[in-house]
Amino acid sequence: MPIALLALAIGAFGIGTTEFVMMGVLPQAAADFGVSIPTAGNLISGYALGVVVGAPMLTVLGARLPRKAVLIGMMSLFTVGNVLFALSPSAEVGMVLRFLAGLPHGAFFGAGAVVAAGLVGPGNRAKAVSMMFMGLTLANVVGVPLGTLLGQQVGWRATFAVVAAVGVVAVAAIARLVPEQGRPEPEQATMRGQLAAFRYPQVHLALAIVTFGLGGTFACLSYLTPILTDVSGYSPTSVTLLLVLAGLGMTVGNFLGGRVADKALMPGLYAALIGTAAVLGTFTITSGDKAAAAVTVFVIGVVGFMVAPIMQSLVMAKAGGAPMLVSAAVQSAFNIANSIGAYLGGLVIANGLGLLSPTLVGATLAGIGLVLAVLAGTLDRTTQRRSAATDRAAGTAPEPAAVPA
Repeated sequence: MPIALLALAIGAFGIGTTEFVMMGVLPQAAADFGVSIPTAGNLISGYALGVVVGAPMLTVLGARLPRKAVLIGMMSLFTVGNVLFALSPSAEVGMVLRFLAGLPHGAFFGAGAVVAAGLVGPGNRAKAVSMMFMGLTLANVVGVPLGTLLGQQVGWRATFAVVAAVGVVAVAAIARLVPEQGRPEPEQATMRGQLAAFRYPQVHLALAIVTFGLGGTFACLSYLTPILTDVSGYSPTSVTLLLVLAGLGMTVGNFLGGRVADKALMPGLYAALIGTAAVLGTFTITSGDKAAAAVTVFVIGVVGFMVAPIMQSLVMAKAGGAPMLVSAAVQSAFNIANSIGAYLGGLVIANGLGLLSPTLVGATLAGIGLVLAVLAGTLDRTTQRRSAATDRAAGTAPEPAAVPA
């Protein structure tokens, strides 16, 4: 694989760390700001909202620029946002600054996915995209646990100062390792050209699948630290190791999802969503036992994050000649999922349903994602049958062979 993918992975590592480490240092930030944990959960939602707003806005604004310039610009904005957040004086200001730090997230991944796919041949594009996303999942193996430990020992502000330093390294790596991309084709550089992909119903369904399917995972992960300490009985220091385990599961899931996307995309998606709903429901039982909770946390990471590369590949395939905005929109959907999951999880806790209630919310959201995935698969098969019938009627295609039952 090209070394330029390493630069993209470093950027993804920084972004993944800043997004997910907030979950690990949530108790410390809540105590520092003098607010409750559900209120501090707005720092997760604020970042996610920034991604949702920034992904389409910054992608459209940068559509005429060379993609390398877009990548450098997005990582620079990301770095500034994290520096400012580390200095925030209150939870309210912190939420605004988390919003700012989240703005470049989607545009970075949108441009990065297109650049990664363009660095390799057609047979390796899903793998190349998953290699960039490997930085995101490795953030959960290394960045989030170490950031959580740093936040516990030194303070959460130090965690985000280090994240900003990773952003500086990513900017330098992209500038040095990513080849010049040139300007996008004229039809891809206009808002009309970028929006053209959204005329396909499958694109909208895919974004909804990401929103609900991953929303289920985030409903649990957003409150994983208090669940593991207050329900499972782990010490705050031990939770760091559990977060490493969750990150390893995410890395395995990303790896499997990237391979499945090239071979059995829709069956793999169905399996991942069924598994997510099942394991989140199971966590309400296994969370009371330390060993069982640890195994379940790993499995949540695997099945939950298989969805991401599968959906990234699906959406880019449906986007036709304008993949960058649609690819960025996946990140918007990903973070709408994060925001919805964190919000609904906090809502049920605040209403007295207990720390385990977010896992049941998560199972429900994953079930909705599965229903949407089945609908998308049915629509695809219907479209293919109609197209084949039209071709046969026009005499441009042979009769298809019978499909074995």
